[in-house]
Amino acid sequence: MAGNQGKWKAFVPFLTVVCSFLLASIFVSADRSLKRESLPYNGTGISVDDPDSDLLTDVVNFLWQSDASGYQHVWPDLEFNWQIVVGSIIGFFGAAFGSVGGVGGGGIYVPMLSLIIGFDPKSSTAISKCMIMGAAVSTVYYNLKLRHPTIDMPIIDYDLAVLIQPMLMLGISIGVTFNVLFADWMVTVLLIILFITTSTRAFLKGVETWKKETILKKEHAKRLESNGSGKDEAEYKLLPGGPVTDKGAKDSSESEVGIIENVRWKEFGLLAFVWFAFLALQLAKNYTSTCSALYWVVNLLQIPVSFGVSGYEALCLYKGWRKIESKGDSGTNLTVLQLIIYGFFGVLAGVVGGLLGLGGGFIMGPLFLELGIAPQVSSATATFAMMFSSSMSVVEYYLLNRFPVPYALYFVAVATVAAFVGQHVVRRIIVILGRASIIIFILAFTIFVSAISLGGVGISNMIGKMQRHEYMGFEDLCKYDCVR
Repeated sequence: MAGNQGKWKAFVPFLTVVCSFLLASIFVSADRSLKRESLPYNGTGISVDDPDSDLLTDVVNFLWQSDASGYQHVWPDLEFNWQIVVGSIIGFFGAAFGSVGGVGGGGIYVPMLSLIIGFDPKSSTAISKCMIMGAAVSTVYYNLKLRHPTIDMPIIDYDLAVLIQPMLMLGISIGVTFNVLFADWMVTVLLIILFITTSTRAFLKGVETWKKETILKKEHAKRLESNGSGKDEAEYKLLPGGPVTDKGAKDSSESEVGIIENVRWKEFGLLAFVWFAFLALQLAKNYTSTCSALYWVVNLLQIPVSFGVSGYEALCLYKGWRKIESKGDSGTNLTVLQLIIYGFFGVLAGVVGGLLGLGGGFIMGPLFLELGIAPQVSSATATFAMMFSSSMSVVEYYLLNRFPVPYALYFVAVATVAAFVGQHVVRRIIVILGRASIIIFILAFTIFVSAISLGGVGISNMIGKMQRHEYMGFEDLCKYDCVR
């Protein structure tokens, strides 16, 4: 129990920052008239400045001006030039590495789209989601035929996906709204703290897994020597961090079967239901006036859909009717606290993904590893959930007119091909070397590079806005139509 508490404590600093941002957004969303009413008036009805309140007034003016906006979209023309060539190369490698690590690669796409192609930061976020969707679809197609390396089950843990994905979808909707509200510098601060924390945790987990793999490979080599085997190469049979059932361990190379028999169609149907329900709500919202009563009613209807499906799965896991197979015996009879934590991190991953234009795998990948899920299963399950959430984000951004369709289609094609190539190459390397920890190191590397690139771009943009004395506060969601 103490070990589990230590794992969750690693996320406490980030959760504190998230809560602070949420409180700030609630505060500045109040009507501007509250600020005016707080100023004292003289007999003529003219407000009198209070020196003690100057600092607070300046802070409020910096964060919130109801008639100001710092967003203007910049969409370059789609034409063959050095920018499109370099951007395609970077996007290709970003998709290849991101799909293997289960993080999508958004941390590489956004700086590429902003610095090289020339999109504004928020349009870059939207196109990044399109690329994540393309890479996720390609990766899921590749994984649908694979089996778990040590357990007789698909490499995708469908019960874990049903528990997480509806909450992830809910978080995505919240994150997309925050993407409109939050200023770029706020996103940058949140991003740097998140990525440094998660990349460090993932790297340490990779080192731990590498050491376990080394021990198992040595033990297997000794058994080969004692049996008089002539093999020079010794592959470990068990996956560190992955459970082993009574059925015995399978060979470390992942077997392929037909998609029809490998997919858990009941769970897949539940996930598809959530996706179509959210799609219907998003389309209905597009025909309502922003911030009208009907607008908020349609938005709030997403909550019972998400909680209904995730709650059903949580009840089954709590009662022991179902289990998270990839965790073996420890995946049965989960406690209420564990289920709440899983759901909370699903929402958090969605919020981060919608806000920053990243795959929720930046949260789910390290989280699944902390829960003891095997690296291959962690990557495959996170990507499976991201396929649904990222495609919904694309719909939402399209309805918000956040990206040019021709550019989006081109980069989706690049990411789709790159993800398939990356999966094939890295899986072969894992089989040859016998080390699944490669996936964890790729995950940590991708997150760290994303922290440096996105953080650098964000800080540069922030300095530029300060020099130009541009508005750097919250945007007004209800007036967003005026600036798109």
